[in-house]
Parts: sequence; C-alpha cells; structure tokens
Amino acid sequence: MDFNEQGILAFQEKRYEDAAQLFTQAIESEPENAIGYVNFGNLLAVLDDTERAERFFQKAITVDETTATAYYGLANLYYNAERYAEAVKLYEMAVQHNIQGADVYYMMGKCFEKLENPKLALPYLQRAAELAPEDMQIRLAYSIVLCALEMFDEGKKELDFIIEQDWNNADAHYNLGVLYAVSTEKTEDAMYHLKQAFTLQPEYDQARYIYDMIAQRFN
Repeated sequence: MDFNEQGILAFQEKRYEDAAQLFTQAIESEPENAIGYVNFGNLLAVLDDTERAERFFQKAITVDETTATAYYGLANLYYNAERYAEAVKLYEMAVQHNIQGADVYYMMGKCFEKLENPKLALPYLQRAAELAPEDMQIRLAYSIVLCALEMFDEGKKELDFIIEQDWNNADAHYNLGVLYAVSTEKTEDAMYHLKQAFTLQPEYDQARYIYDMIAQRFN
C-alpha cells in the first residue's frame, strides 16, 4: 500500500495521528497529486479543524482542478457552516467532474431546502432517491420536499414506503401525520401517526404539540 492507502486505513481505524503522518508523507512524496491534500482535508474536517481543512481542499483544487472529491469536501465544510449557496456551487462542480453516488445529489437538494427553495431541491432529491432507493434518509428528505410542494399523493407513497421498511422511523410517522392533517379529513389517521412519532421518540415535542392541537379541536 502507498502512503495514501495506509493513511486511509489508519483514518478508518481512528488512528488520527498515524493518518496525519501518512498523509503528510503522501504529500511530500507526490506534491502534485491532489489526493493527498484531499485526504488530509477530510481528516482535518473530522477533527473540526475547518480552517486548515478548507486550505487543504483548496490546495487540491489548485493542484488539479478536476479533483471532484476536493470540491465535495469543501462543499461539505460550507454546508456545515450554513454557507448553503456557496456549498451548492461546489457540489455542482463535483458533479461536473464526475463524482459518483447519490450523496452529492442529496446534499444539493438539502442546500436548496435550507435556502427555502423546495422546487429546486426536488429534482436533486428525486435523483438521489433513484440512485439509492434503499436509503431511508434520502427517501424521507424527498418526501418532505414533495409535501412542501403540496404533491401529497407522491409524498404519501414515499412515507408509506419508509414506514413499511422501518416502522420505528419517528420522522416518517410525524410527516405522514402532518400530511393527513393538512391534506385530508382523516383526523384519526393523522393523530395515530403523530402519536406513533412521540411514542417512538418521547422528546418529539412538535409531534405531541400538533397531536394535542388536533385533539383539542375535535373535543
């Protein structure tokens, strides 16, 4: 294994000091290889050293502007810093440079959701759900945006599927309860799923609040 491969193994085993040394050796031995900078950036990001992580990702892009993982790593830093408009541009660059998988589309969708633009979020979350149909977190995010756009039939299908796969998903129960409350007259179904949410997750105050509000209205 080369230094990068050894460093990734140490990183995965949470031997962070060893990983740092190995990534340093990788950079020193191949200073024109962007991957060493990306790996060190990822390590620093996990250690919450965001300023240095940002510099390493930027260095990777300077060394090789086609390094998709550098754009992705930098985008994640900006997303976590609530710099969503900047993050989405970097995710787009990662896609342009052929990053693979559903996560990048999911993160782009989440950026637009945070920017309160569900219409732009929708196609990215839909694409993420197509690429990773078994990922319930992605399916849940997709369903929430569908409901935000009042596409309730499609949203219900997604939420029903999530609950079918994972009955203990409190967020899915909550969102299905809200869907019934706002888009149908099925009050009992709404209350049932809201109750499931705060039964599964007792600190789910919002579910309990809406449940109590509906109960008061019909008592």
